[in-house]
Amino acid sequence: MSVMADTWIREQATQHGMIEPFVDRQQRKKGDDGVISFGLSSYGYDARVSREFMIFTNVDSAIVDPKKFDEKAFVRREGDVCLIPPNSFVLARTVEYFRIPRDIMVICLGKSTYARCGIIVNVTPLEPEWEGHVTLEFSNTTPLPAKIYADEGACQFLFLRGNQPPEVSYADRAGKYQGQRGVVPPRL
Repeated sequence: MSVMADTWIREQATQHGMIEPFVDRQQRKKGDDGVISFGLSSYGYDARVSREFMIFTNVDSAIVDPKKFDEKAFVRREGDVCLIPPNSFVLARTVEYFRIPRDIMVICLGKSTYARCGIIVNVTPLEPEWEGHVTLEFSNTTPLPAKIYADEGACQFLFLRGNQPPEVSYADRAGKYQGQRGVVPPRL
């Protein structure tokens, strides 16, 4: 298994639509303001978080049950910044839409800027031939409110090429999150 380099990521994004929209180099500034970096890096791609958020709340005393998910456990918000309550979490999505090639598995790691603030980014692996906006989970492990910035870097995707294509891809088995758009809560 190999980690794919910037030249391969750029080719797949620009010629095959693997990442849309695609930013060809690391961006650290927006006008005169610094931003949490995003775009193509040496061996990965730093994706941005969109302006759509689902903030966990217990106002309606909902129970978090992955088999019977109750959307009353979340409040939907849109904006440039999202505040995560202490010891809570938020669902969001990437700005980028991904189309994963058949012989590639993608692993995601959170940005160190957020990790150093006690904000953990969790994403399950992107399987061969999966496509969609990636749903991101931001956990605030601190006893204080925490900020997430829209249209800035959230996490880095690493592209791993398998020794051969799989017998059955995510698309072949019609996975339940195939083609997702927007922030998508759990499905059974």
